[in-house]
Amino acid sequence: MIKIMAWAAALAITGGSAMAAPQTYDIDTAHSQVLFSFDHHGFSPVTGLITGVAGVISFDAEAPTSSSVTATIPLTRLTTGHEAQDADILSPDFLGAAEVTFRSTRIEVTGTDTAFIVGDLTLNGVTQTVTLDATLNRAGLSAKGVPTLGLSATTTLLRSAFDAGRSAPANSDAVRVTLAIEATAAPEPEHTQR
Repeated sequence: MIKIMAWAAALAITGGSAMAAPQTYDIDTAHSQVLFSFDHHGFSPVTGLITGVAGVISFDAEAPTSSSVTATIPLTRLTTGHEAQDADILSPDFLGAAEVTFRSTRIEVTGTDTAFIVGDLTLNGVTQTVTLDATLNRAGLSAKGVPTLGLSATTTLLRSAFDAGRSAPANSDAVRVTLAIEATAAPEPEHTQR
């Protein structure tokens, strides 16, 4: 209970009192990215970056475990700094998809600023349960006075679990993923006067 209340206290400052309704945050595409790495036949790690992350975080300050996350990661925005290698990674038998989608199914608070975000990740037409080890970096007002969340999360995916395991395990089956997410409070809907 102490852990849950600590998350609530930290995030309540961005949306009012802890009794407020869940706050919706839009993932800030310009300030969110995914880093990934895998071993290239044991010789060297291949490291890359994916930009263009989009999605929505619904945070319930009164009950953080009732919060949710949905995100889309466009693999077409993937880069390792080498075009031929990027094309190889995006080939049908290595990743074989245009995007990755994630939808949380539950959140387990593990500390004052940490939680496991468990959800369904879909890649290459295959959906698997994945756990993100998440940390709340900061919750507060941005320089423009907008309620903002900063989150980091890590996980490891097995390409073979998503029917994309070409040359595994010699060419690493495991892909280490780090997400850096910034999200800002969605504008309040305008009410039409009658």
